[in-house]
Order: sequence, then C-alpha cells, then structure tokens
Amino acid sequence: MTMDDVTVRQKPDPLPSPWRSSRFRLFFTARSTSLLADGMLMVSLTTAVLGAGYGASGVGYALAAWMAPIVLLVLIGGVLADRFTPQVMMVGADVVRMLAMLALAALLATDGVKLWHIMALLALSGAATAMFQPGLASMVPQVSEDIQRANALLRISESICTLLGPGLAGLLVAYWDVAGSFLFIAAAYALSALGLAPLRKLSTAEDDSADPLWQRLATGWHEFRARSWLWGVIAVWAVYGLFVFGPALPLGAALLTEQHGASGYGWIASADGAGTIVGGLLGMRVRPRRPLVAGACAMFFFSLNPLAPALGWSFTLTAVTGVVAGCGFAFWGVMWATSVQSHIPLTVLSRVSAYDVAGSIMVIPLGRALAGPAAESYGADRVLLFSAVMGLVLIAVMLAVPAIRALGRAPEGSTASDTDPGLAPGSDPAAETDVQPGAEARSGGR
Repeated sequence: MTMDDVTVRQKPDPLPSPWRSSRFRLFFTARSTSLLADGMLMVSLTTAVLGAGYGASGVGYALAAWMAPIVLLVLIGGVLADRFTPQVMMVGADVVRMLAMLALAALLATDGVKLWHIMALLALSGAATAMFQPGLASMVPQVSEDIQRANALLRISESICTLLGPGLAGLLVAYWDVAGSFLFIAAAYALSALGLAPLRKLSTAEDDSADPLWQRLATGWHEFRARSWLWGVIAVWAVYGLFVFGPALPLGAALLTEQHGASGYGWIASADGAGTIVGGLLGMRVRPRRPLVAGACAMFFFSLNPLAPALGWSFTLTAVTGVVAGCGFAFWGVMWATSVQSHIPLTVLSRVSAYDVAGSIMVIPLGRALAGPAAESYGADRVLLFSAVMGLVLIAVMLAVPAIRALGRAPEGSTASDTDPGLAPGSDPAAETDVQPGAEARSGGR
C-alpha cells in the first residue's frame, strides 16, 4: 500500500449537495424515523418482557424471534425488492411493522399479554425488516448524485438515532407506560412509510422477468461471487463478526460496568456513538482513491474497543478509545456502502445487498452465544484481548486481497451501469480473472 491509496482529492466537489434533492430529504427523513424506532425497540421490548414476568430468558427468546426471520428471509427480501422495486417493499414493510407495534401496544395495555404473543408479533416485525433492509442500498443512488455524501449523512443519522432511541424509550416507559412507547414506535414506522411513499416514481430498474424465485436468488449469488473484492470483504467480515463483534458487546459491557460502574459504561457508550458521528462527518469530506483501503485502515482502530476493557484502561483513556473506534467503524461503513453502490447496477443491487447483509450478520449471534462459555473458561479479559488481536489480523488479511486493494473510486456522477460490469475502475484487468464474461454490473451497500 502506498500513500497514493489514501490521497484525498482537493479540488472542489462538482456534485450538488444531497440536501438540494427533495427525494433525498424525503428518504433521509423516512430513514431517520425508522432508525429511531429501531433504537427504541430494545429498551421497550426488554421492559415489556420483564414487566410481564418472563425474566431475562424471555427477553432472549423474544429477541431470537425477531432476529431469526431477518436471517432466514433477507435473501428473499432482496429478490422481491428487485422484482417489485425497493420503494414498494419498504413501504409495505413499514406498514406491517407499524401494525405489529400497534397490536403489541394493545396487548400490553390489557395486562394479559403472553410471551408467545410478543414473540409472534416480533417475528412478524422481523420478517418485515427482512423485506425492508435489502432495498436501502438501491435507494441511495436514486435519491442523490453524490452517493458518498449521502451515505455519510445517513451514517450520521444512524449514529444520532442509536444514541437518542434508547433514552427516548426510557423516558416514555418511565413517564407514560410501556404500551405508550410501542405506540410511539408504531408512529415512527408510519412516518417512515409516509416519507417513502412519494418516491414511487423513482426510475428503479424493475426486474419483470418470469424467472422463478430460486433462479432470481441464483442470479444474485452469481453477481455476488463474480466480484472477488465483494465476497472477499464479506468472508472476512463474517469471521470478524464471530471473533470480534460477537464477544465485544456482551463481554465489553460486563467488564466496563465492573471497572467504571453503570454510569461510566453509559458515558463510554456515548463516546463511541459520538465517534461514529465524527466518522460520518469525515466520510462527507474525505474521498480516497482507494475507498476500501482507506476504510480498512480506519477499521484497525476498532480493535481498541475490546482492547480497553481487556487491559483495564482508565475511564478517560477508554472513552477516548471509544471515540476513535467509533470513528473508524463509521468511516469504513461509508466507504463500503459507497463502493458497493457505485460498482453494481440497480437491477440486481437489492439481491447483492441481501447477500451482503446475510453474510455480515449471520454469525454474530453465534459469537455472542460462545462469548459467555469462553469467558468462563479463559476469563473475559483474555477473550477480549484475543478479539482485539483477531481484529487487527483480519483487517490485515482483507488488505492482502489484491482485488480489494485494487478497487478504485467510480467516476464522480457515474452510475454502476456506466462502468464495466466486472472490472472496478482503476483496477488491472488481469487482477479480476474471476469475473465471468457477460456478468451485469450493479450497486449496493452496508
């Protein structure tokens, strides 16, 4: 890797700000309200299950009921988004999620809610989320010419909603009731649907072929595996989820609470959230020639996240490392989303994005499940130290893949269909021999 890989373009940006587009403003508003609802869900759900007397195990069952349909159905969601357009699927998903939250609020208001009621409604909400998620990547290139800046703004919104959502849910539960918090979540999903509804006239490349579902899935898989930079990142990311993301949250939270108290952990988590906002702001301005190289270099700093509690660093130093780790993670997210969305055409973007989502999240629950037994056997500090080292090793492995290092920026203002379907702009044709002739180009994002 050379310094040229991360050189920032200094000339003025020729692309208009995403804020100048009414389509982007609608999409941004819809996405922000949806993220706020997602951020509130964990606190509201935990309060509801514990209040109904089902304990911590009930919370685990309810979360599993929500997560399982996402993992199982997200690929189908990608197929349907390419078939019926992302906007149609996302509006429908928001309506279903709104109805599920309203039903849950009604049940909680009667004081006769059963655990299976909660699990069934959360499973319905999770299935709707699986229909919603794949289309996000396809929407961004259609609502903004400046894909990178749009992704950065969305990343900032996600960070802010992640910070505000739990606190808002806590206030509603404390000063109203838990049923009221679910009414607020339902209203947020309704606002998301209303924001997305006017975007029905976007020029989405709808797949109107008569191919059966399995063949559409196969097409998405073909497009996914035809690009070694794409599946190479996801392969590394899956292992990263198992060894880093999986243990870092539960074990890190436990150790940080033990070391700095509950309020100290809260401030450290807030510092991490503030770092993701900074990373999003950097993503708006910094335009590397090799986005994945720059993003991966930033992800090296994420290893500070499990390292700080493992080594028992002071509160101040741990908070600082939280800011730095959050910044690196958010900057990587912007670089990744922009790379995928600018190198893959719209006709299959949702399907490719679905494989991205599935590969990224599928093993994280396993990592979290194994974190407890591993901590009991070796100690939580040693497990987190192992996670920090693995984080560095895996990012180094990612950078060692020639196709990932070679991927350059797409020309400003171009779409995926403007570029060669198999070759990344700025890469050596000989380096991408795994791309099959005739493969179409598309675009998607994390």
